[in-house]
Amino acid sequence: MSLSVRGVVSVSAEPVAEWQWPPTDGYTADDLDRIPGLPAHTELIDGIIAVMSPQKHFHMKCLRVLEGALDRAAPWDRFRVSREMSIVLGPRQRPEPDLIVIHADAEVDAQATWYPASAVVLAVEVVSPESEIRDRERKPQLYAEAGIPHFWRVEDAGDHAVLYVHERDPATKRYVPVGIYHDRATLKQPFAVEIDLSEVHRR
Repeated sequence: MSLSVRGVVSVSAEPVAEWQWPPTDGYTADDLDRIPGLPAHTELIDGIIAVMSPQKHFHMKCLRVLEGALDRAAPWDRFRVSREMSIVLGPRQRPEPDLIVIHADAEVDAQATWYPASAVVLAVEVVSPESEIRDRERKPQLYAEAGIPHFWRVEDAGDHAVLYVHERDPATKRYVPVGIYHDRATLKQPFAVEIDLSEVHRR
């Protein structure tokens, strides 16, 4: 609505969606399936709703390369590769990794919108400028605390992609770095897979 005072017209304010006013103690993981008008690809971190920005070209190409490599290499009697699904890590934690690898026997029904943390073997984040703190710090911390064994982070280095590979230390419940890859990654965990990172900038 615009208001006019003595010939001066104010700028119309955009209406604020109800979900933008969180309850005092924050949202819960269950709330994400009940809140009307919530944008797609919304995640919950520490009870706060985070809306993901539209994917940039690097992000899209990187996901295509990683998903293709994982999907081809995954032993389908043991694992599945999934994207655009959130993970419930706790009552106030429901992030949505860019890619996940889950146990094959953990697949849920067609109406499910999330996986439990126990189903996830690998979480992958392709870092975006607007979410770099979440992708580099808070989300891997949450994944490790929830018991997810493997975490990969991918960064845009300008002319190539860089893959940072981490494994969870059960004693500290934290990830430790086990490799940095700039061109071709040959990995044995969570299963044998080769990833040609140069494809990201060739496509």
